[in-house]
Amino acid sequence: MTAGLAAAFRPAGVDVPKRIFDLVGGGAATLLLLPFMALIAVVIRVTSPGPAIFRQVRIGYAGQPFVMLKFRTMRHDSDDTVHRTYVTRLFTDPEPPLGPSGLYKLTDDHRLTPIGRLLRRSSLDELPQLFNVLRGDMSLVGPRPPLPWEVSLYNPEHHERFETSPGITGLWQVSGRNLLGVRQALELDVAYVRRRSLALDLWILVRSVHVVLKRTGVR
Repeated sequence: MTAGLAAAFRPAGVDVPKRIFDLVGGGAATLLLLPFMALIAVVIRVTSPGPAIFRQVRIGYAGQPFVMLKFRTMRHDSDDTVHRTYVTRLFTDPEPPLGPSGLYKLTDDHRLTPIGRLLRRSSLDELPQLFNVLRGDMSLVGPRPPLPWEVSLYNPEHHERFETSPGITGLWQVSGRNLLGVRQALELDVAYVRRRSLALDLWILVRSVHVVLKRTGVR
């Protein structure tokens, strides 16, 4: 039991101050937002078939896979071919293609439900990741956790982003979000890993609130 509590408090490779910061901040945010998250879950369930929570394998600290939680924004059992094709082009094309709204993102994705579009635009679909933070899979601040197939497209220097836990928000999100290309985003992730500190995390969290309210880098 003691070992289990220790693992929850300090997952392997994570520094204690950052973990305390995540537990206190993540715990407070979860308690505050839990009724609102329950309401969102009900709305998702009554407006489209399928579960309210979407579970997806992502790659986290030290390249280890984990199951990331999000509110479901797409029709249940949607095919990811269109997304995979687009993201691959962002990595491989000399001039990466912009999405329909002038962003490096498929903002007019036909797979999204009406409620899902609203959740994506407001970033509310990310709220269940607070439970990933409490579990130790993620941090409040850090590089976004990629899909396994995305990692195969990385340059060797981009793997430095796995030297810290992935985050709900990060330097990329507050530096332009989808206005930036995928290579620029990865470079910012690496820059965060090299400069990371609690002071930087706090600045990114405060800045994230401004970015979400202003809807920077979204349609």
